[in-house]
Amino acid sequence: MSSPDTNLDEVSEGHEPVADPARDAIVASLADQLGDGLVASEVLAGTDVWVRVTTDSWLATATVLRDTCGMAYFNFLSAIDWMPSPFGRDMDAQVDLVGADESQVDPEPMTWGVTGGATRFQMIARVHDPVCHIGVTVKADLDADDPRVDSWMPVYPGADWHEREAWEMFGITIVGHPNLVNLYLPSQFEGNPLRKDYPLLARRVKPWPGIVDVEAMPGDGDGDAADEGGEGS
Repeated sequence: MSSPDTNLDEVSEGHEPVADPARDAIVASLADQLGDGLVASEVLAGTDVWVRVTTDSWLATATVLRDTCGMAYFNFLSAIDWMPSPFGRDMDAQVDLVGADESQVDPEPMTWGVTGGATRFQMIARVHDPVCHIGVTVKADLDADDPRVDSWMPVYPGADWHEREAWEMFGITIVGHPNLVNLYLPSQFEGNPLRKDYPLLARRVKPWPGIVDVEAMPGDGDGDAADEGGEGS
């Protein structure tokens, strides 16, 4: 089963599209039952299918996928902040900065993955048909100033802690979730650490993680070479 982040650009150019009736039928079912709620779709024949829906159709999409398309297995749910980091490379791991001596540049404009996007925040979920071995990735654009979306728990109860994580780490209101309490952070913690504009102060205090933290392996250091030379003299 392919990963949902399959790179469509890697598909050979000049080849006629291959039909995929099973995945095309999923998109057709969503289009029929959601109408304008289906914003965009992409089918990579024999590999994967992605759909982007409106926020208002988020819960209805889960119902259609489960009840009409055989998506009985809930895989995961999360969120994406597509805004480029306002800190530039300041927050990169030290190993990624090797050879990057150029000065910081202004952040690039937002770009989105398969099926596109229109706002900074997107919800993303993945469900599967365990019989036909087909998965679907679902996305929905959220309001940048007040990101909120209906809970999937009435359809997929397994979405429980995934939604709590999205609420805690991205600041997304999950409407209808019965128990929005922190999973990781102290109850009085302020801010949402997975938002791109949240400053990770620990990375400023100490390089994170870094090649500076990696100890030399035996035989790699100058000291070892000196020792070997001493033993042979």
